[in-house]
Amino acid sequence: MNDFFHRTYLHNTIQDYIVAFSFVLVGILLIKTFKKVILKRLKGYVENTTTTLDDYVVISLERFGIPALYFTVVYMAITYLVLSERVGNILRIAVTFVITFLVIRFLSTTILTFLKSYIRYQSGGEEKVKQLGGIMLIINLIIWLIGFLFLFDNMGYDVTAIIAGLGIGGIAIALAAQNILSDLFNYFVIFFDRPFEIGDFLIIDDKKGVVEYIGIKTTRIKSLSGEQLIFSNSDLTNSRIHNYKRMQRRRILFNIGVVYQTPFEKIKEIPGILKSAVLDQQDVEFDRSHFSSYGDYSINYEVVYFILSSDYNVYMDIQQQINFRIHEEFQRNEIDFAYPSQTLFIPQPPGGKSIFSHDEIKGNASPLDSN
Repeated sequence: MNDFFHRTYLHNTIQDYIVAFSFVLVGILLIKTFKKVILKRLKGYVENTTTTLDDYVVISLERFGIPALYFTVVYMAITYLVLSERVGNILRIAVTFVITFLVIRFLSTTILTFLKSYIRYQSGGEEKVKQLGGIMLIINLIIWLIGFLFLFDNMGYDVTAIIAGLGIGGIAIALAAQNILSDLFNYFVIFFDRPFEIGDFLIIDDKKGVVEYIGIKTTRIKSLSGEQLIFSNSDLTNSRIHNYKRMQRRRILFNIGVVYQTPFEKIKEIPGILKSAVLDQQDVEFDRSHFSSYGDYSINYEVVYFILSSDYNVYMDIQQQINFRIHEEFQRNEIDFAYPSQTLFIPQPPGGKSIFSHDEIKGNASPLDSN
């Protein structure tokens, strides 16, 4: 029986293989017991705490610690055996690759978790979290690049030459893609400075709409007529943007004109009528109502009030009710709205009959026929 255990295959006895296999088996059983008993209790404990840091520690232990333990057990069992130089090199490369992969994944997850935790404490945090995709893409590219350089360095490659090549190539790419890089940097400006967010209603020059998506290169806006407007991030950061989503209240100014034939006493009453029409509405704040000027064909009044909402539909509903009320009060008080009119006086022709004509028209004056 002892001869059987001492038989040698590939520089190792059967007993060595049995010991290595037993080590792997016992290690896996211990890890599974740890996961089902201790880790499960830790999860239940951290769920009842107020902080999220301990939740992240337990989740990271499950996602990265457990796989690392499995790999460590297998690695220790294999290194117990006598390995050839080729197998030893393959094992070393595999260990380096697995460690690099786990560290990269851990760093990426950690950065993402802390960014989410930081952003959620800001106003509108949940909307900002949805825009982390572009930031994390760039961060992951940097982390993976550093990870691969570390991997190549441990595999015996000249990393200095690789970095120098990347530097020269990076300069060439930067010169060839200036616009893309400009949009990329402006994406960071939009993300951290927050001039607007998804869901905001913007007016950019003569274009207007609601922000639907903020990407690494472009921002997409759905216009009021339904089509999608696509702006490069550089265009947006260089433009004057009106952001109506952040407007706490809306200032409204409108004008009313009445005819010059209106009696003086009613002229004095009109500011009060206009004020009453505004104050009868909900969610408004009256500012002023004045006889503002004498117009070409009307006595002009100016009214200013505030709507305690940024919603455009709310504004239109309130203004419509104000217009209804003004029209009703003017009819009741026999006050006429002014419209463009013109009075023509035709002098008496020599030796003829005197002619006088008064014509009120909309738009331009109509010609009068004379005999």
